[in-house]
Amino acid sequence: MKIIIVGAGQVGGTLAEHLASEKNDITLIDKDSNRLRELQDRLDIGTVSGHGSHPGVLARAGAQDAEMLIAVTDSDEVNMVACQVAYTLFRTPTRIARIRSHSYTQKTALFCKEAIPIDVIISPEQLVTNAVERLIDLPGSLQVLDFAEGRVRLVGVKALHGAPMVGQQLSEIRKRMPKADTRVAAIFRRNSPIIPEGNTVIEANDDVFFIAAREHILQVMAEMRGVDKPYKRVMIAGGGNIGMRLAETMESRYNVKVIERHPERCNLLSERLHHGIALKGSASDRDLLISANIQDTDVFCALTNDDEINIMSSLLAKRLGATKVITLIGNPAYVDLVQGVDIDIAVSPQLVTIGSLLTHVRRGHMTNVYRLRRGAAEALEIVAHGDASNSKVVGRTLGEIKLPEGATIGAIVRGDKVLIAHRHVLVESGDHVILFLVDKSRTREVEKLFQVGFSFF
Repeated sequence: MKIIIVGAGQVGGTLAEHLASEKNDITLIDKDSNRLRELQDRLDIGTVSGHGSHPGVLARAGAQDAEMLIAVTDSDEVNMVACQVAYTLFRTPTRIARIRSHSYTQKTALFCKEAIPIDVIISPEQLVTNAVERLIDLPGSLQVLDFAEGRVRLVGVKALHGAPMVGQQLSEIRKRMPKADTRVAAIFRRNSPIIPEGNTVIEANDDVFFIAAREHILQVMAEMRGVDKPYKRVMIAGGGNIGMRLAETMESRYNVKVIERHPERCNLLSERLHHGIALKGSASDRDLLISANIQDTDVFCALTNDDEINIMSSLLAKRLGATKVITLIGNPAYVDLVQGVDIDIAVSPQLVTIGSLLTHVRRGHMTNVYRLRRGAAEALEIVAHGDASNSKVVGRTLGEIKLPEGATIGAIVRGDKVLIAHRHVLVESGDHVILFLVDKSRTREVEKLFQVGFSFF
């Protein structure tokens, strides 16, 4: 697919890297020629230096025959104009824009072909907020992914010594929970993937990813880790877009405190929050954390836009007694250094955003794409189409489908019914099939598997 990306910042650069690795024809536009040169030196992409919303710059980037434009600069206005120009002058079929401001996103009437022709709006801040909120709502989870509008979840947990299923074969889980169907999609042991079989034994400290209907998640987690106490007290470092959104979302259910060093932003937080408390100061100030009762905090969330501040404040919070620490880290090189030591969960805004964007780039009818394990693995939700004559999956049982190596079907959603994957389950047209891939390089094979033959059309 020929794709133009406007903006070579963290999101745009990471997106270009992932899309280029999947054999797409990528052209990246940015005003920073040094940044473009750096990316071009290590990626197989084209670059154009200039303002991404200017017609001449888009023309030089090949907008006349581009299939998609993705505008992800830091400016909402530039992103919107780029989509407008691409549609009006070049008739670019699909236009995706990063829009951060609530004042725009709440006015849905703006985004239509008669006004501002944007097909998909991406808000990284909202996506990250949702991801962190799911982690807090589900104590003990490492990652929580929603499928089929939340009816099915894929949850990653660390198995703990003494939990009922630790030391047991996976086949035992159905005996222990006859009324709660689940499927273990993958196990990572010392960072290496294990494809789960019935005789696979769960060991302490395994990262276990399982799929279950939403109402059965807590029961399955209890088998893997024991029962985690619900969180009550949440402290947020950083009152920016993400921190404020999270505080507003959670203040009615949790005791929320937000630390913000800028006085004007702190005042705004005080006005916006009805139950939460805004504290002015630095999140790496030991005395401030102690006076805010960090030792009684269930979850400390470091959500500033500075990786170093997030890491240092998280380490300090953990040492001072915070039960769990969730840290926003943009630089992937930092994640491997800190996660699992004193920082419990590192959240990558780029990977969260890219998963959402890939949903619209991938071939086949994908409704959800999530990146896991620092981008090495993927979870996919794909709609099956066709019939037995033109599809490799429809009209076949799961046991008959030849999946790529390392791929696991976890569940099928059929209307309001959730069918956990077993060999005898028959795939029907319109089913939402949820897959787990331990190696994302196999994604193209999955796409081909779900593509229908010409007779379908």
